[in-house]
Amino acid sequence: MAEKVIIIGSGPAGLSAAIYASREGFEPLVLAGSKGGGQLELTSVVENFPGFPDGVDGPEIVKLLKKQAERFGTRFLNKDVSKVDLSSRPFKISIEDKDFEADSIIIATGANAKWLGIESESKFIGKGVSSCGTCDGPFFKNKDVIVVGGGDTAMEDSIFLTKFAKSVTIVHRKDTLRASKIMQERAISNQKIKFIWNSAIEEILGDNTVKGVKIKNLITNEITEMKIDGVFVAIGYKPNTDIFKGQLKLDEKGYIETIDEVKTDIDGVYIAGDVADKYYRQAATASASGVKCALHVRDYLSALYYDKEKKEKEKK
Repeated sequence: MAEKVIIIGSGPAGLSAAIYASREGFEPLVLAGSKGGGQLELTSVVENFPGFPDGVDGPEIVKLLKKQAERFGTRFLNKDVSKVDLSSRPFKISIEDKDFEADSIIIATGANAKWLGIESESKFIGKGVSSCGTCDGPFFKNKDVIVVGGGDTAMEDSIFLTKFAKSVTIVHRKDTLRASKIMQERAISNQKIKFIWNSAIEEILGDNTVKGVKIKNLITNEITEMKIDGVFVAIGYKPNTDIFKGQLKLDEKGYIETIDEVKTDIDGVYIAGDVADKYYRQAATASASGVKCALHVRDYLSALYYDKEKKEKEKK
């Protein structure tokens, strides 16, 4: 028998959808993934999620949302989805050792920040290394920070960080920026922002928190050390949409294209959170989109089951 609704992903988008869907009595199945929790699992103190005036650790938000969803009947399976078939109904979803069918699906697989890939980086994620200026900027008041990248995201983060940081240094691998002209002009004209060109972060230094970096000049290979309090990696995000290629419309960066915020061109398939959101990328906005998806699922399933019941009565 097909599940009423399967939710793929267990960040704030998927968990919020689960809370609403389970309160409607749909007993959603959340395929949470082997890691689960989304980007919040990599976040230390979160100060901008509603309801926590003193701040809260990212993993704690995930824990509380999951507990709330379970209270109303949500089921969880910590497995990664390997295949999805949206070409027929009920929809088919496969994990490593089992296949499922679902009358509706909420996709909340999120997007992962692209990291530098150096060994010392993972040690300091949440301890001075961040991929979100909007999220973590206020923690760096009157401190010196580095932003790595040359696109619009790097410029936007850098400009935002100047509201808090004493100085912002943009480190870019080339001698020209990829950002739009207006964002370049805003960053270059900001007196708090400096640039280090043709360079890359070789190593992040510190003990429990970031204390400095080693920077390599890619032209001369010279390596210099710089004291710094924070490193913001702004080289882009990769949406987790590989399993949906050829089945849902993706834009040039791989994000799922939506209709009316959370709908797709397939009835019964809805999209929540960062897997479609290139702009906000906040836990609160992801949560809100999950709620919207669940409400659409409610209307969709109500109509679907009404139609099925009506046809069965007509046969009799």
